Formats: sequence, C-alpha cells, structure tokens
Amino acid sequence: MQHIANKIIAIIYGHGGGWCFSGKDFQDIGLRKTIDSVLHRLAQRGIIRRVRRGLYDYPKFSNLLNKTLSPNIDQVAGAIARKYGWRLQATGAMAANLLGISTQVPAKVVYLTDGPGKTIKIGNTTMQFKRTAPKDLNVRNKKSAIIIQALKFLGKDHIDNNTQMRIRSLLSDSDRKKLFKDARYGTDWVFEVIKQICFEDMNRE
Repeated sequence: MQHIANKIIAIIYGHGGGWCFSGKDFQDIGLRKTIDSVLHRLAQRGIIRRVRRGLYDYPKFSNLLNKTLSPNIDQVAGAIARKYGWRLQATGAMAANLLGISTQVPAKVVYLTDGPGKTIKIGNTTMQFKRTAPKDLNVRNKKSAIIIQALKFLGKDHIDNNTQMRIRSLLSDSDRKKLFKDARYGTDWVFEVIKQICFEDMNRE
C-alpha cells in the first residue's frame, strides 16, 4: 500500500495546490479499495482535504491572505465531471470569473452538462449542473467555450474595448484561430465581437 500511497502523493503534488480529485483519478494505480483507503488516511493527516463524500482537494495556501483558501469551484466541477464521465461547460458569471473579467465567484454557478441535472452545495456556493443538448457542448476547446459563454453573460451592449483587450491578452495566435473557428456557427453578435478580438492585430487567414 505504501508504494501506491507514494504514487498518489506524487500525482497530487504534481498538480499543485488547489487541485480537486476523486479516487477515479487514480484508478490505473491500484484497486479502488486501496485508493480510497489511501485518500482517507491522507485526509486524516491533513495532507489533503475532504470536500464532500468521495471528493478531495490539495488545499492551496495564500501568503497574501495568510490562510488556506476555500476549494476552487471550477476544480471541483472538473473533478465531478471526470468522476462521472460528463462533459461540462461553465456559463454566466462563472465564465466571466474564469477569464478574470469578474473577480467574484458567484454564490450560484451553473455548468451545462451532458450528464444528469444535479445541484451540489460546496461551502457557500451552490453548483448547478444543467443538462443540455449535446450540440450545446460542441465547443471542445475549453478556453473558447469560456469566452463565448462569458460574452453571452455580459451581453452585446456591455462589452467595451477594455473587455476585448482583456480577452485578447489571454490568447495566443493559436488560441485566436481556434476561437474564431469555434464561434463562427454560434450567435451572430458574439461572432462579430470575437472577430474584433481575434483579428485586430493579426492578419486574417
């Protein structure tokens, strides 16, 4: 068991503070019963933190705030998605937060999913997994999906040059090309904004 424990600890440390996970993330290492036992012991030792039944994170400490941070909600969502084999897409205020357009994590976050609808409470945050049609999850590139959803949340009349510049600063040339392709079959006004973001200072191909 110690050999498996060492492997699990190495993987956890490799992902760094804030990573959220379940036993499913270590299924190739050993038997599920052994993995669950290791995670339980690590939680008892304070190396990892139990977020909810079957879900843990590697707590991240903030030197600025001088305290351990609450679980990262997007990391929690990702761990749940991996555990059940769902596809997810952040929407609304959460998408804006992930881009850094908004600094506040909303009290209720909504993720579109191809899994069953479900509501989960993590600390003071309510997570809603909203079942949607597969076509609504066709944007496979995570960064593209977050940008598209954030723009929809902000609304056509609330996207200024500063917002466009902020999004543009997050994109490599490769990201821009992917974003343009991912957005061309979506909402018309969102596509027009994305064209401005992608091609203001690069030649269109």
